[in-house]
Amino acid sequence: MPPIKILVALADPTRCRLIEILHDGPQPVHVLAAAFKISRPAISRHLRVLKQAGLISEKKIGRENRYALHANRLAPVQRWLTEILPPARTAPSLVAEAVASAPEPIVVPVPEPIVIAPVTAPRPRPAARAKPEAPAAKPAVQPRTSEPAPVSQMGFDF
Repeated sequence: MPPIKILVALADPTRCRLIEILHDGPQPVHVLAAAFKISRPAISRHLRVLKQAGLISEKKIGRENRYALHANRLAPVQRWLTEILPPARTAPSLVAEAVASAPEPIVVPVPEPIVIAPVTAPRPRPAARAKPEAPAAKPAVQPRTSEPAPVSQMGFDF
């Protein structure tokens, strides 16, 4: 049977980080709170969950509350995981399996480079005499209508 209470307590990254910090030794709550960007009451709630799961204990020393980890209480999780995980394989056997199961490499021939001959610029032609331009015609005036022209947005007319 999986140790549900412990796994639920470890299901939060903040609580896992608290466990990691407490692994180095008992710490007061203000030191634990300084490691996070959350409020002290939020840290206290996380500590309460870990305490209810039996993973940590609290001891009052003067005005400080010191929390200590009980790492041996993680043993049920470790036992349960070893029961459900396949046996561990060694690194050399994993490498041998990977080499044996690797597909043959695909060899793609590299084409020969293409050589392009330099392009010469055409000779300039003599300038032709320019014809005088005719005066521009006035555009025809279109009568205005009361409705504006439809606006096209991304191919849809509205």
